[in-house]
Amino acid sequence: MDYNCTVITLFVSSHIFNVALLYSQTRKAGIILRGHEVVLSLPLWVESFLCNSEKVFPSIEERMRLVIMLSRLNVEHKTGGPFGAGIFEQKSGRLIAVGVNQVEPANCSIAHAEILAITFAQHAIGHYDLGAKKETAYELVTSTEPCVMCLGAICWSGVTSVVCGARDEDAREIGFDEGPKPKDWICSLESRGIKVVHDVMREHAKTVLTDYPKKGGLIYNSRRQQT
Repeated sequence: MDYNCTVITLFVSSHIFNVALLYSQTRKAGIILRGHEVVLSLPLWVESFLCNSEKVFPSIEERMRLVIMLSRLNVEHKTGGPFGAGIFEQKSGRLIAVGVNQVEPANCSIAHAEILAITFAQHAIGHYDLGAKKETAYELVTSTEPCVMCLGAICWSGVTSVVCGARDEDAREIGFDEGPKPKDWICSLESRGIKVVHDVMREHAKTVLTDYPKKGGLIYNSRRQQT
């Protein structure tokens, strides 16, 4: 499989980071094993989409609109599940990194949109902790509330806020297994200093979910129901 290595200029605080990301020249992207290396990649269409998008998103609605569009395009291009996420500077709204669900094309259960967005953002700022620099707070915006795995990742990511579109039950309604999340997961995050805002453009985000199985999308739970 051939890949293009594309350098994207990302603005973080007062600095500019050139982040090399891999974009597949085909529809198959995700996580690539190359010897002892693991290569994270996003579909090719993400590159052109970001190049033609704004770089600063002042309101949470604008940020949510971006990640919902990512989730929708991922479905339309048949490059993964109906989930999108982004990391933004909380105060300025500058986009740091994005992620789309790559579980099926990557054959990797951990390749969720939130995980990829967090990973690329940490690479962009050069630190495993997005909260390392106290003067800059980062926000995770996700088209659907996090599953139990992403919930755990959020705790150690360093973000100071999480903004959600569709609800957990919206994903479960179409058949996704979101895992054994505690009912008080929002309180759990907020006790760690992570603010949670939910139901932002929920109906728009939910529409992407409900359209996914109608368009032939695979509900890729760990144990598929036997027929």
